[in-house]
Amino acid sequence: MNARVPRVLTIAGVDSGGAAGVAADLKAIARCGAHGMVAVVALTAQNTVGVHGIHEVPPDFVRAQIDAVLDDIGADAAKTGMLFSAGLIEAVAEALAPRDLPLVVDPVMLSSSGSTLLLPDAVETLVERLFPLATVVTPNLLEAQALTAMRTEDRAAIAERLVAMGARAALVTGGHGAEPVDHLFDGTRHLSIPVARHGIAATHGAGCTHSAAIAAGLGAGLPLAEAARQAAVIAGQAVEHGLSWLGGGEGPVHVLHEHRALTVPATTEATR
Repeated sequence: MNARVPRVLTIAGVDSGGAAGVAADLKAIARCGAHGMVAVVALTAQNTVGVHGIHEVPPDFVRAQIDAVLDDIGADAAKTGMLFSAGLIEAVAEALAPRDLPLVVDPVMLSSSGSTLLLPDAVETLVERLFPLATVVTPNLLEAQALTAMRTEDRAAIAERLVAMGARAALVTGGHGAEPVDHLFDGTRHLSIPVARHGIAATHGAGCTHSAAIAAGLGAGLPLAEAARQAAVIAGQAVEHGLSWLGGGEGPVHVLHEHRALTVPATTEATR
């Protein structure tokens, strides 16, 4: 009999280039040995150079996706990524509020190419509706500064402010700024997690990979701090092995770098 596999639901957008969004999430969830499920909130026409168009999924259908998955398969954790609009955020919050799942909220505001993935008038809704449901919010430094209106690079101070805004815990990631460290504040304790930076142009999808790995860790029953440490390693390795040669812009991370194509022995025709 197989051991039980954690179930993780990602609620995010589709990157047609396969680098970020639900594509990155599902690969990271699989890397963590969990089963990934999706609720798609938007389709993007996107590649390594930029986002060329966004098609929003109707909020009612986003709610239908979430309910269909959770009513049948269930989940041990969930995460949100790109949510784009206030209406989509409202639908996601209404669907998740009664479920009481461990929830990672990755407040995706900009793509790695600089395109807007969260409308300005949706920021307040994100904070008011999803922060209180979140086990942890995981902005990068630039997103955290925008959310808190703080210009400092003091991740501890920013994380405290994010918790004061309603999140139970905040992790400000270490990919930007002078100090390469993820900083976690759980409302009581501070934890700094040193991270490696790699001189490679392949960070597209790193934030999605990191937050999905945290969700998978929580779904497996890890304490938040341990899930954060595990995610830092997984995301760092994904960047280190990133596909910098793919496309003309920032290449995608490669979280499944340890896996290679399966070699199947040649078959011979059966003889009679």
